Amino acid sequence: MLLTIAAILVVLWLLGLVAHVGAGLIHIVLVVAIIIAAIHFLRGRKRV
Repeated sequence: MLLTIAAILVVLWLLGLVAHVGAGLIHIVLVVAIIIAAIHFLRGRKRV
């Protein structure tokens, strides 16, 4: 779930970077995506 959100944020970041929309906001979105991906990998998979 978190990895999907991070992937969507990275795609939005790339689209914003190409379209030159919201320069400051683009970098904030990238930082949020990196943080979400890091949390996902640090937690690891939960055992059932």
